[in-house]
Amino acid sequence: MTTPRRPSEADLLRWSEALAGIARTGLGFTESLYERERFEEVLAVAADIRVAAGGLHEIAEPEELVAEWMKTVGTGVPGYQTPKVAVGAVVGDDEGRILLVQRADSGIWLYPTGWADIGYSASEVAVKEVHEETGIECEVVRPIAVLDGLRLGFTRVPLYSVVFYCRATGGDLVAHPLETADVGWFAADDLPEPLAGYPQWGELAFAAIRGEELPVVFDEPRTPPWRAT
Repeated sequence: MTTPRRPSEADLLRWSEALAGIARTGLGFTESLYERERFEEVLAVAADIRVAAGGLHEIAEPEELVAEWMKTVGTGVPGYQTPKVAVGAVVGDDEGRILLVQRADSGIWLYPTGWADIGYSASEVAVKEVHEETGIECEVVRPIAVLDGLRLGFTRVPLYSVVFYCRATGGDLVAHPLETADVGWFAADDLPEPLAGYPQWGELAFAAIRGEELPVVFDEPRTPPWRAT
């Protein structure tokens, strides 16, 4: 018999956000006082789990977290809780280098990425983010990854990351005055530090830049999805 392992901080965070999403969606779709009380109780349990997971600096008490979550409760379909969507762009040039930006807030290097904007398709967001953050113009070639940030542990909020491979077509390197501290083209053997999550995406990114036709990477379904991983 396999001995179950102890849940990690990432597991607790994922379970907490899942419970909070279920509770807030339930609050948005019910008019029953009894059901509202039950969903609010679930939300309180989710907050206890989230705080127990640690790593929260802006909200340290479960009551504060419940109050923040309650602000996002809507009515009907607008109240249905879903993950946020981020769009990333792996951009390559004719020399096989990758375009990276250094985040102004953290100093960490990563490929251009940003929140999906309403009114834009995902590929249009990729083109926009690349130009805004780096000054480089590009064309989208194909999607290369659709990832669950909570499951992989690279985000603390429910988030799906859609990553496109793009080809540079023009422009000049210009760092965004607020979002990026620096930008640049880098070869695989000359990458900057600190570099966020490179083991998760580095091989895929440079394979795409080399022109290799690989299938889109995605998180395989789990059975059951809530088991500690």
